[in-house]
Amino acid sequence: MRKTSKLKKIIAIIIVFCIIIYIIYAMFLLLLNPNNIYVLTKGELLEEDETVGYIIRDEQVIKDEEKTNGIYKIATEGQKVAKGEYVFRYYKDSEIETTEKIKELDYKIQELLEKEKNEPSADIKVIENQIEEKLIKINSLTNYQEISDYKNNIEELIAKKINYIGESTENNEIKSIVNERKEYEKQLTNGASYKSTPISGVVSYKVDGLEEELTPSNLSNLTDTFLEGLELKTGQIISTSSEYGKVIDNFKCYVAVVIDSELSKQAKIGDKVTLRISTTEEDSAEIVQINEGSGNRVIIFEVNNMSQNLINYRKVAVDIIWWETTGYKVPNQAILTKTVNGNELNYIIRNKSGVQTEIFVKIEKQNDKFAIISSYETNELQDLGFNEEDIKNYKKISNYDEIILNPQK
Repeated sequence: MRKTSKLKKIIAIIIVFCIIIYIIYAMFLLLLNPNNIYVLTKGELLEEDETVGYIIRDEQVIKDEEKTNGIYKIATEGQKVAKGEYVFRYYKDSEIETTEKIKELDYKIQELLEKEKNEPSADIKVIENQIEEKLIKINSLTNYQEISDYKNNIEELIAKKINYIGESTENNEIKSIVNERKEYEKQLTNGASYKSTPISGVVSYKVDGLEEELTPSNLSNLTDTFLEGLELKTGQIISTSSEYGKVIDNFKCYVAVVIDSELSKQAKIGDKVTLRISTTEEDSAEIVQINEGSGNRVIIFEVNNMSQNLINYRKVAVDIIWWETTGYKVPNQAILTKTVNGNELNYIIRNKSGVQTEIFVKIEKQNDKFAIISSYETNELQDLGFNEEDIKNYKKISNYDEIILNPQK
């Protein structure tokens, strides 16, 4: 028993010693030529262009040229509405004076509420939380337009809160002031000019005057000269109008890019790509129009699911992902080419325990640095003229194969 145990220990020591020798040898080879071996693994490969895109929407401006007193928003920014719904009304001549009186009443109501110890209702708590969130957010904003939008939203929430209070409070003094406030609100709305939407869609008050030029019906006229002549700033938020509103078809939008890359020259109508907007938002898109300009092409993509965030912009940073795929990924310097049976075939050299073997592979996709490769199937080898013996000896690539980089041809 002791002899057997001793023998097992000796064998174990020999095995460990051999493994250590192999590791040292492998490390020596790696140090001798560190860039000569590449371990094959699965990865992702894509080809993309960085550019800017012009946002084109089907949108109808709602306005009355004779009204210049400003508007009171009934539908909020980004709200979905049906055809015929009221979107906003124009302020009346006495609007400013009446509005100031309403603000004074709001201040009185707030003072009285602070003296009460009653727990507010769940509806009022929700509104108060929304007001608090917007007040916190507004302190971090630097863009004037965004600050103005948040202030308007806070005022709308305060008015909503007061209406809830008037319906639920048992304090007669508060109730009386709320009723007085409602009378002033009636003065604002009686005889006011209301504007409704001609179509269903999403309401916006961000009007830049390009709604009738950058339209889906005008795609064929969008050239590089025209788009660049608009002199729009990338990422600039469209200002909120105090006189107009608009409704946007929210089912689709279009993104036009002015581009002259090699990949764009190969693009054709009907191609499917992925667009990445402002480095965060990705969606599938299809090329629906290509216009040749004075040097650069204008390629127009149709997007079906882009978020409502794009309503804020007319020109944005865009990455066009022309294609992306996954599979066995290798550097291009690992791929060689030779003629076999009259066919130009690609192959790699696999190193396994010091034995180097040529393995023919297909290039599925390739960019300037890497390629996604795969093995041939039996029927494909037959079509290439390989005999039964060659097919029987054919080795397929697999995960963690060691591939020779920059092999000698």
